[in-house]
Amino acid sequence: MAARGAGDRGDAMIYLVTDPDGRPLAGNIAAWPADAPTHSAWLSFALERTVGGRIETHPARGRLFIIPGGYRLLVGRDISDAAAFRSQVRSTLVWAGLIALSIGVVGGTVMGRNLLRRVEQVNRTSERVMAGNLSDRVPLDGTSDEFDQIERLMTAMREVTDDVAHDLKTPLSRLRTRLERALTEPPSGSSQNDAIRAAIDEADRLLTTFNALLSIAELESGARNDQTEPVDLSEIAHSAAELYEPVAEERGFVLSVVTKPRVTIRGDRHLLSQAVANLLDNALKYAGGGEIEILVFASNESAVLEVADHGPGVPEADRESVFDRFVRLEPSRTTPGNGLGLSLVRAIVRRHAGSVALEDNRPGLRVRLEFTKLAA
Repeated sequence: MAARGAGDRGDAMIYLVTDPDGRPLAGNIAAWPADAPTHSAWLSFALERTVGGRIETHPARGRLFIIPGGYRLLVGRDISDAAAFRSQVRSTLVWAGLIALSIGVVGGTVMGRNLLRRVEQVNRTSERVMAGNLSDRVPLDGTSDEFDQIERLMTAMREVTDDVAHDLKTPLSRLRTRLERALTEPPSGSSQNDAIRAAIDEADRLLTTFNALLSIAELESGARNDQTEPVDLSEIAHSAAELYEPVAEERGFVLSVVTKPRVTIRGDRHLLSQAVANLLDNALKYAGGGEIEILVFASNESAVLEVADHGPGVPEADRESVFDRFVRLEPSRTTPGNGLGLSLVRAIVRRHAGSVALEDNRPGLRVRLEFTKLAA
């Protein structure tokens, strides 16, 4: 015991051997601890130690062994360091809890005041509307809350309504004029048949425009989200090229397809085919001739489909506006169309959580569609 008490186990270890009467025989403490019982196996007691010339009382924990002949063996450890560590951890947790509680109270108060302020604004606006001021609106605070989103949707709906009224006025007027001309022609005249055919063509263009608007509205509203499956963009590119190849040859274009195999995304096959068809249709209308390329490849975790031509392209300043409904650049106003092709492409791409961008093909236009690629 004397050797162990003076060994390299440190001052924290406690050893003591006493005779049956409790007199110490060996160990590193002078006497049996005053408050330690002599009948319990596990003991908790206080131990006086001299530290830096001062006598300190440290908590200790030990075990009692009865040796044959009535001798007692105490083996223990000074647990003051562990107790101090537990106290420090407890204090840290208490302070951390108080800080977190304070932050929660302050944050909750601020959020509650903002919410109540917003509710009060809604109440005041409702009262003014009920009083007859139907043009009053809830103030917007630019935080993208539900009222901001409703206002954006209403603004978009007003813009669509204005666009439809503006852009369909001319074709409807032409349709009415042609129908009136058909009424004034003799029943057997060929000009009457021409006027009727022209009216039918105009009606078909109007139906196409309305169908495109409905498709865009349906996509932007989040409908048809469940009609998805694994789709290989390479297959869609080859199918679209096969469909448009005769038209391309007739108009003096060379249609080429360069794809990598198994570039797969999750999506709606019909909508993706429609997007590629719209891009090819635009290229055939405005490129003027030359080569049209369809490229499909993987880039990092993305699947990319590009349609590139060598036509006049789109000025950089107009590359965002051409995605809006009914927008047609000045050189294309004499070409048949309704200005909804790229709007529908953007709606389809956003429906698939992708991105669409117009780039310079030097010369010409390159349209890049990028989607999240499915793992192989």
